[in-house]
Amino acid sequence: REEKQLELTLEALISQVADLKNSLVSFIYKLENEYDRLTWPSVLDSFALLSGQLNTLNKVLKHEKTPLLRNQVIIPLVLSPDRDEEIMRQTEGRVPVFSHEVVPDHLRTKPDPEVEEQEKQLITDAARISPDVAQKQIQSLNKMCSNLLEKITKEERESDSGGLRQNKQTFNPADTNALVAAVAFGKGLSNRRPPGSGGSVQTGQPGAAAIIAGASGMQQVPMSGAPAQQQPMLAGVQMAQAGQPGK
Repeated sequence: REEKQLELTLEALISQVADLKNSLVSFIYKLENEYDRLTWPSVLDSFALLSGQLNTLNKVLKHEKTPLLRNQVIIPLVLSPDRDEEIMRQTEGRVPVFSHEVVPDHLRTKPDPEVEEQEKQLITDAARISPDVAQKQIQSLNKMCSNLLEKITKEERESDSGGLRQNKQTFNPADTNALVAAVAFGKGLSNRRPPGSGGSVQTGQPGAAAIIAGASGMQQVPMSGAPAQQQPMLAGVQMAQAGQPGK
């Protein structure tokens, strides 16, 4: 029964580790080949997937039906310096041989001596701190993290507001195009002129007959005419100017 339970546990662990490995491979591929179009939300999704798979793996290890794997001992039965194709297939080409050189690394159940020594030192230092001091340090660290988060959030808001101010349009493109068309080509301008502007005058207005008479006098007088013949023209022009109100 214990052997069957151990076998089921190992199968579950192998499945969970395989899923975790595939997620890591996919994430590393994105970092190496799609870094130019990789977005931060996509990176967060990859981290969330890895975190969830690690939590599932820890739950399997901490399950009440999972036997204590630390009590199990792995002993290599065959060691050979020759290339082993079966090991190559199972390790996806990472371990070509199973010799005396690689066995201590692959069958290690403890961390490196340097890492183990550092871990013991950290445990000793943590045991020396009293609960009150530890609580004060935790509060201080939380306060520093909160202040840092507030600064980051404030800078993000200022950056977003500055970008909105820069991108905000201060003109109407349609009005600008209409103004350019009116100045350059006269598009949209009316041909009618207000009364008294010096243009065409309706005959119903005061002084219209005098203006027409003066204009006809100007057309009939030649350039080399006598001074006596220019007097009606000048009079006609004077009458025309007097008949234009507000000119």
